[in-house]
Amino acid sequence: MPNAPTQGEGGPKPALAAQIAIAGFKQVYSTGRVETALDELPANANEALRSTYEKMLRAGGERFCVKPGMLPDFDALEQEVPNFGDVLDDLRKQIVLCMETEDPLELTPMLLLGEPGIGKTHFARRLSQLLGTGYGFVSMSSLTAGWILSGASSQWKNARSGKVFDTLVNGDYANPVLVVDEIDKASGDGQYDPLGALYGLLEQDTAREFVDEFAEVPLDCSEIVWVATANDASRIPDPILNRMNVYEIPAPDTQGARRIAQRLYREIRDSHAWGARFPERLDDAILERLASIAPREMRRALIGAFGNAKLAGRAEIQIADLCTERSMRRQRIGF
Repeated sequence: MPNAPTQGEGGPKPALAAQIAIAGFKQVYSTGRVETALDELPANANEALRSTYEKMLRAGGERFCVKPGMLPDFDALEQEVPNFGDVLDDLRKQIVLCMETEDPLELTPMLLLGEPGIGKTHFARRLSQLLGTGYGFVSMSSLTAGWILSGASSQWKNARSGKVFDTLVNGDYANPVLVVDEIDKASGDGQYDPLGALYGLLEQDTAREFVDEFAEVPLDCSEIVWVATANDASRIPDPILNRMNVYEIPAPDTQGARRIAQRLYREIRDSHAWGARFPERLDDAILERLASIAPREMRRALIGAFGNAKLAGRAEIQIADLCTERSMRRQRIGF
């Protein structure tokens, strides 16, 4: 079977495990059904829908279906995000079962539950890189439309396909990691349940015949790797929770937080030309200060500290360069 292609421009860069992923092909939709739907469109049909069908025919219905050729380097990922150990333990068990057979990669949908800024979304993106598959993301907190996942009927003005359709049809993979971020903050417009599509999508049997309301052509979504994130499980319907493995992600302990701070420092340093002027490691005193704030705030504090050091004419960060008080205050008041 061929090696999996790398993710396109703008997607996550492949890790080593992604480069040796094993890929077969899977039909995610029938081009015959698309042709029939296109032929049956009336003359006054939605032009965006006609264009969508034509694009589907050009792309063909097959996509790469990828699984790792070896157990991904979850040990290295656990060094990056030491508070995700329970999730990684379960992923190891699920992946090892399919590695020596022709069985597809099957991962139970997962919900990462925890405080804001502790690395849930970062974990999902890194998981997609290590699996060697694609990545899709939808933030439920900034959207109110009930059709964001499942699309809206072409009879509506400004209707379009949903995120599930877009990720499979416009992507290269039949089994991308699809992140539903802040699922507990989903809100409808009074007529549509924004999570309604998930009831079928999280069950393999019904996911094989998922119909986007815009395109109205069945898609096989049974191989999607679902990762949801949330702060409050009580705001998520029980039928959704019952379809997922729920993991309560704690804040990292002090040693783990220090490792995260050092990793973030290296990421920022190594991704900019000016970073070469700074040392490879942070001083212990700075790591200790950074360990008191959430990982999301660490990145902001570090970027500010790099700038403060540069303004002061230095090529190393000092304690005085860190503006962590605002970050700590934001955490205390719940932001």
